[in-house]
Amino acid sequence: MKNTSELIPDEQIMEAVKNGELQQASLLFDRYNKRIFNFLRQLTNDSMLAEDLAQNVFLRLIKYRNSYRDGNRFQPWIYQMARNVFADHYQSVKNKMGSHVDVEKMSEHISDTEENHDEQEQLLHRSLARLSDEQRELLVLTRFQHLKYEEVAAIMNTTVANIKVKVHRAIGKLREHYFELEKG
Repeated sequence: MKNTSELIPDEQIMEAVKNGELQQASLLFDRYNKRIFNFLRQLTNDSMLAEDLAQNVFLRLIKYRNSYRDGNRFQPWIYQMARNVFADHYQSVKNKMGSHVDVEKMSEHISDTEENHDEQEQLLHRSLARLSDEQRELLVLTRFQHLKYEEVAAIMNTTVANIKVKVHRAIGKLREHYFELEKG
């Protein structure tokens, strides 16, 4: 039997949080923490960092609760917040390092940390690491997080048609990198 809190829509819970019922945020945390963590882990390739960033997403949910617009879908809103947390982190690291992330080193790190995975999965992750940030994010949202194109379009503030084109191009680029790495 389902818990009655599981029947309450995310949007209704978020409206309660927005209206000062902050304890209700724990329901949203229970529903979304794992998904947000997995999304951020795919973007960062670092479980500990993803955990920290996911915590920041839920802290921001409380802090910026008034930015949630009644009547809007909750899921795109929280994924947009996760994107912002990731972008802020990436920007601060970039400012500290003074340069861009070296994709080659990133893909080496991925293969080192995933030695237990089979070769095809390693190639997939190394190929993902070679994509642009936007392409990787699109594929993580649509293929790993299983969000609908409509939801991704809302998150990225663009049209569904634009998302479809970008995902198609990202898959093509991923395929290209994969076969390039496979040939060795």
